[in-house]
Amino acid sequence: MNRLSDAALAELKDQSCAPGYAREDLGVGIVHLGLGAFHKAHQAFYTDRVLARSGGDWRILGVAMRNAQVAEDINAQDGLFALLEKRETGPRAHVVGSIASALCAATQSSEVIAALCAPTTKIVSTTVTEKGYGIDPATRAPDQTNPVIQRDWENPENPVGVLGMIVEALRLRRASNVAPFTVLCCDNLPENGRFVKAGLVGFAAHRDPELAAWIDANLSCPSTMVDRITPAQTEETRALVAQCLGVADSQAIETEPFHQWVIEDDFPLGRPAWEEVGAIIAPDVTPYEDMKLRLLNGSHSLLAYAGYLDGKRYVRDAMADEKLVRLVRQLMHAAIETLPAIEGIDLADYAEDLIQRFKNPEIAHETLQIASDGSQKLGQRIFAPAVQALQSGATIRPFAVAIACWIWFCRTQGTAVNDPRAEELSAAFQGDDPDDILRGLMAMNGLQPDTLKESEVWSDTLRDMLSQLIAVPVDLFLMEESKLA
Repeated sequence: MNRLSDAALAELKDQSCAPGYAREDLGVGIVHLGLGAFHKAHQAFYTDRVLARSGGDWRILGVAMRNAQVAEDINAQDGLFALLEKRETGPRAHVVGSIASALCAATQSSEVIAALCAPTTKIVSTTVTEKGYGIDPATRAPDQTNPVIQRDWENPENPVGVLGMIVEALRLRRASNVAPFTVLCCDNLPENGRFVKAGLVGFAAHRDPELAAWIDANLSCPSTMVDRITPAQTEETRALVAQCLGVADSQAIETEPFHQWVIEDDFPLGRPAWEEVGAIIAPDVTPYEDMKLRLLNGSHSLLAYAGYLDGKRYVRDAMADEKLVRLVRQLMHAAIETLPAIEGIDLADYAEDLIQRFKNPEIAHETLQIASDGSQKLGQRIFAPAVQALQSGATIRPFAVAIACWIWFCRTQGTAVNDPRAEELSAAFQGDDPDDILRGLMAMNGLQPDTLKESEVWSDTLRDMLSQLIAVPVDLFLMEESKLA
């Protein structure tokens, strides 16, 4: 079976699955840092639809940050990959053509910088996960202990990290009198545009205060909200794509039919007309962002930790267990109480739609995959709404359940937990005394908000949840609904 490539497009079983445009006629206008599955299923997907509808020089140069093989594999397929939508009625594959080619930041730094400096590059988008920026989430300043930050400060003209590369490219564009591109963060972070801009300004200030001031005054970093459940690729993914298309595709990605993108409209050099293919252009992304972080991401995290502890490999397995569904509903209801009304959206309906999305039997999303990097994610997903609930007198117990499950998950994983603070977490959560565990949690800097640290109500509630887990772990899941309300 031939491998997917430009030459192999004519061999597709169903020609309607091919990109609906002449790829070679369209230029590159976007450089994307973080060439992973989610980018392919989301930003590359949206851009592919725009190109098919109205064309434009908006193809994407993808940059794998560390793994050169990722770039080599996508180049071997001329940037093409199949997006497999998993529906209950059966899978449907479509070949996405918006990625032109790929580079690796770790091995091709100069080529990446050259692409970032090209006057044709109008947008630099990113999906590198929370920890990939090297930004302290509490201060939004570069993390001076991060080895990539340290390395790029020492080698500013040959950077390999996100902040270092963007700052060096902006320095060179400024020196050449080329307008700065727009930086478009597409990671699940509160106020992600402001988060990244603060990190960039802080990184530049360490190197050149005048450059930092210029970036602060001239760089546009609109915030976004992104949503599409995208599991890791499996052998089944590749087999189904081969069956649907008749060609082999090592880069195939599977995802759910649902997708959502809310974008703050601040693009001085222009952008694709993403709103024509379903994106929402909004003056303020924050309400949508909080809705998604607290309802989807927060409940996803709870499902991951509780589901893993209960022996569930996949989210769909956890959602087949009514006691876990009950926990998720309780967290969602508590989170809704912390959210403002959003025009055109019924939050209760949105939550119910999430339940059905999580139950999709065709999506094999591993709980262990979702469970990674809890110390980076739970601030905005669980701790932030817990603060609001505490201050308003609403129930905080579902949030305490989520944190207790995370703590217990970290205990089961030890230093093997996939988290940048793995060693701290392992040391903090030892012992069988809830008070010892609480002291360990409270001692970790930049994790819990001070409001929770200082609250006896929060401490007592979390201690109660930990006591349940210490006694007999499964008891947490068998508690009467009234006890968790």
